[in-house]
Amino acid sequence: MYHAIVFLPLIGALVAGLFGRSLGAKASEYITSGLMVVAAILSWIAFLTFSFSDSEAFTVPVMRWIQSGGLDVGWAFRIDTLTVVMLIVVNTVSSLVHIYSIGYMHHDPHRPRFFAYLSLFTFAMLMLVTSDNLVQMFFGWEGVGLASYLLIGFWYKKPSANAAAMKAFIVNRVGDFGFALGIFGVFVLFGSVNLETVFASAAADLTGEGAEGVAQAGNVMNFLGYQLDKAHALTVVCLLLFMGAMGKSAQFLLHTWLPDAMEGPTPVSALIHAATMVTAGVFMVARMSPLFELSPTALTFVTMIGAITAFFAATVGLVQNDIKRVIAYSTCSQLGYMFVALGVGAYGAGIFHLFTHAFFKALLFLGAGSVIHAVSDEQDMRKMGGLRKHIPLTYWMMIIGTLALTGVGIPGTYIGTAGFFSKDAIIESAYVGNNAAAGVAFALLVIAALFTSFYSWRLIFMTFHGKPRASADVMHHVHESPQVMLVPLYILAAGALLAGVLFYGAFTGHAEGEHAGWYNEFWRTALFAGPDNRILEEFHDVPLLVKWSPFIAMAIGLVTAWYFYIRSPQTPRNLAAQHEGLYKFLLNKWYFDELYDFLFVRPAMRLGRFLWKRGDGWLIDGFGPDGVASRVLQTTGRVVKLQSGYLYHYAFAMLIGVAALVTWMILGGAV
Repeated sequence: MYHAIVFLPLIGALVAGLFGRSLGAKASEYITSGLMVVAAILSWIAFLTFSFSDSEAFTVPVMRWIQSGGLDVGWAFRIDTLTVVMLIVVNTVSSLVHIYSIGYMHHDPHRPRFFAYLSLFTFAMLMLVTSDNLVQMFFGWEGVGLASYLLIGFWYKKPSANAAAMKAFIVNRVGDFGFALGIFGVFVLFGSVNLETVFASAAADLTGEGAEGVAQAGNVMNFLGYQLDKAHALTVVCLLLFMGAMGKSAQFLLHTWLPDAMEGPTPVSALIHAATMVTAGVFMVARMSPLFELSPTALTFVTMIGAITAFFAATVGLVQNDIKRVIAYSTCSQLGYMFVALGVGAYGAGIFHLFTHAFFKALLFLGAGSVIHAVSDEQDMRKMGGLRKHIPLTYWMMIIGTLALTGVGIPGTYIGTAGFFSKDAIIESAYVGNNAAAGVAFALLVIAALFTSFYSWRLIFMTFHGKPRASADVMHHVHESPQVMLVPLYILAAGALLAGVLFYGAFTGHAEGEHAGWYNEFWRTALFAGPDNRILEEFHDVPLLVKWSPFIAMAIGLVTAWYFYIRSPQTPRNLAAQHEGLYKFLLNKWYFDELYDFLFVRPAMRLGRFLWKRGDGWLIDGFGPDGVASRVLQTTGRVVKLQSGYLYHYAFAMLIGVAALVTWMILGGAV
């Protein structure tokens, strides 16, 4: 079954990619989508079978892969609760995106290539989440990066799409460099990249209990000329691994590629933001929880970066006017929430938010695609308005997604949307967190919750309410999306409403007795917490004000957005004019693109131009192989002119040669 779950998307990608032209667009769509639906159904069967049984983690061998010295890397699937959770997230969202794309990409002439890329993207992510060792994980990690490059730049005739694809690829290479170094560090310390071996050794170190036959970490590691003891070496390794997560999951400083990724088709945005690519970093940190538990410094850094990302992205989302970019920045912000949960040690809460976020974020992106489809590919919310009566089904789907994103629910009860349960669990976990950044993270997350509510409802009010601001011609053609696009929205809406209440206890419960230290019967050995990590027990007992703080923030954001965009539409314009500097600062995304352009892009371009003009042109072409070849050609050209064909010319040359020879012999003899 697990072989089918992983390889069915690959088969679909190969069929559509290699035989799409001969099969035709329709056949390519149906084959890839059908195989994805089968993989999704099998994933749910695997999830229900494994998670709610007494099965222990196991591996499914595929093939022998790499053997070199002490490095023995096989290709196998690691099956535990974390794996099966990720399988249903990836395959469920991907299958719905495939079906949705049948309608959304109906007029595109390159549909077989598009569906091949979608399935390839899914396969790469499945390789990542089922990995049994870090080398296999890196293989899937890079595969996801490649597929994202292909999909973001799918409309390759658009210069902006090409630039966005290159930006995503290059920024991710920065993070991937750190991830690769982290894998090398794990091998140096533990003598293996096999997850089971590494985890067993790390658990033995954390509990202080030796483990017979388990490779123990080395005492020192040399890094950048410094001899690091075990504790500091583990901190460096964890920070390097997290550097990879920062790039892939678009965390602060390595986030700039994510908004530009909106240049790809909308179904691509949904797949990248909800199930693949950006969730890879969250998964990796959760998977490596045994190592991160050994480094409080690394966990503090993860918490701080996550909190800053949540706050930063929320501030930028306040003023964006592109409907997809607003949702993109909400993704960036929600990823920050997930990393805060991981940083304070609430790994179950972090994965729970990843799980619920997949439903409502895919719903919002596909709903935005339905809006764009209805208004003739317009994405500027300032040119929309009044669409509620024209596309009512899409409107209510977007309302459900917004309710889930903003976390609407009643604290202290089991009444609420999916985002209410998972986001509140993270905020409460940050409040009881023990590391130095937890207090700051709690404050920033509550503020981010307020901002999230504001820009989410701003999107709803600007797009669907008020008077129509589109041209009469556009409004004349506004129409509801076909059922092939709406059915995936219905399914995702059900998840956005029910995923939280159904799985809250399983994802965030705690273990007692002999299982203390390993989260609970649901997670078993998939996520590891040290004996002193009791976050998921303590967050249930936070003060009442802490429990209500996300709800209060959400309500303030909703009321403010209603006042600004329904009751008094001139107020936002007046505020923007009064605080022009702040408005432009947020509108230009804190000027990170301009800063990076000044610090990195322009110097790189100047260096490249110098090496091209002076190095390649003047030096190599002038004096190197090309220059020598040019001089030889010039010399031989002049020598050839001596071959005139006249006998007296040759006799004269022979006479000069004889004279030179006699002169040399006389002078040489004299010496």
